[in-house]
Amino acid sequence: MPYTNVFHIIDHAYPVCRSFISPDTWTRMIRKCGEMPDPETLQHMLEQTGVHGLPEFLPELARLEWTVRRILNSDLEIPGEISQMRVNPTIQLIRLTWKNLTFHLNSEEHTSHPAPEPGEELVLIWKDPDSGTLNIRPALKEELLILKIIEESIPPEMVAKEGNLPIGTINKAIDKAASDGILLTPKSQIRRDSALFFQNKNFDECFLLSETFNLQWHITQTCDLHCKHCYDRSIRSQTKLNQAIKILDSLYTFCQSKHVKGAVSFTGGNPLLYPHFIELYRAASERGFYITILGNPAPRRQIEELIAIQRPAYFQLSIEGLPALNDSIRGLGHFSRVIGFIKLLRELGIYSMVMLTLTRDNMEEVLPLAEMLRNLTDRFHFNRLSMVGEGANLQLPDQREYIAFLESYIRAAENNPIMGMKDNLINILHYKKGLKPFGGCTGYGCGAAFNFLSVLSDGEVHACRKFPSLIGNVFQDDLTEIYDSERAERYRSGCNACKACDIRPVCGGCLAIAYSHSLNILEEKDPFCFMDK
Repeated sequence: MPYTNVFHIIDHAYPVCRSFISPDTWTRMIRKCGEMPDPETLQHMLEQTGVHGLPEFLPELARLEWTVRRILNSDLEIPGEISQMRVNPTIQLIRLTWKNLTFHLNSEEHTSHPAPEPGEELVLIWKDPDSGTLNIRPALKEELLILKIIEESIPPEMVAKEGNLPIGTINKAIDKAASDGILLTPKSQIRRDSALFFQNKNFDECFLLSETFNLQWHITQTCDLHCKHCYDRSIRSQTKLNQAIKILDSLYTFCQSKHVKGAVSFTGGNPLLYPHFIELYRAASERGFYITILGNPAPRRQIEELIAIQRPAYFQLSIEGLPALNDSIRGLGHFSRVIGFIKLLRELGIYSMVMLTLTRDNMEEVLPLAEMLRNLTDRFHFNRLSMVGEGANLQLPDQREYIAFLESYIRAAENNPIMGMKDNLINILHYKKGLKPFGGCTGYGCGAAFNFLSVLSDGEVHACRKFPSLIGNVFQDDLTEIYDSERAERYRSGCNACKACDIRPVCGGCLAIAYSHSLNILEEKDPFCFMDK
């Protein structure tokens, strides 16, 4: 092989080593490599530091660089669809006798970094399964453990038990390794059938496949309020703690089988009034669930106790309008208590959300309220009233008024960062204006029995809590069986009148609104829909 080709191969194989060596010395070393360069030859020469006066860590740096080159040139393919979790086939674990060498290979790091020093270090090198970019960094202890668990098919539950750790700790480490591309995971089984469910093929998969599943859990009917629009003041038996733990275990098994991350939204009534709430909250945290709370203001000490276990992802409260109207619906002094509690949540570093139930009576106060909350809460949403329970005594605006309201809400949201989009019908306006769609009510249009289920305190499971949609009882049936049942699938499929709609993946209207207007929810669409107008 001509000398110039040898020079080219080595020069490109060891660019970082090259930066530590003078041009003359580098040229002499290449000449000694002969016609067929290989990493061992160069490393052997680099070890002769007494002759060349080179840094002692260069042989190890050369070995690291050659491994990187080998992985970059490897023809190993990263599989697409897989049936079970596995280690990324491109991953290499290399044991070095010098630390901090990886900093020199990560060219994007422009900040100062520690100098190489003697000492054993294990380095992970792998191709990102999505982008194909190369990752190089020291291996963390938890990553080594996770690689062993997956490579040797060790049940994570066994590792958690032997290490006296919550299973959630192990699963979070697995999730982190998967998000970093170290592990390959099966796609979520919480997915829409795009071939049968949608005629429109232009929607991104993100609207068809959910990576998380949320259990909206009404753990108690007990409440310190009596709101005028409450959709259920019925008397139901209260979940016993041992029953509640079994529900969490059932959710854990369900999420593992569907390859999704589990989330629990504690609500009620007021979930903080459940007598075993702290024990249940801790149990949910130990199983690694993403936790949110939909409740009423609570004492500081109670929130701090929860933070000590796991900071809730967010705390959602309700306000129904400006102070006078809100207090006429939720009780005297409620507005000021909520505002004070929102300030407490911000002080404690908890993301706060405010939800408004929209009626004909409070529609004109939505935008002024959003402006009032601008610098207080993190997010503000509204939902249309479901006229069931005590909400049957209230009214919604007519369709024309509501469309005008949506237009004004969208305009106001352009200048108010806390105003969120939730009602599916907003996507009709986006569609007509050529704007990018958002995920709708649950991120996937109507998510009833799709990426969430509602469980009541007596074990009843509903496709959506805003209207009667019973599909099973978690005390009698397994959660997976309930989710996979024909009844759940029928709610999940939604209204037949919506199936041919261009925006069905992010809409589907609201089944609860159709129900409260005495329509056949599986055949007749949301009466507020204006797609054809």
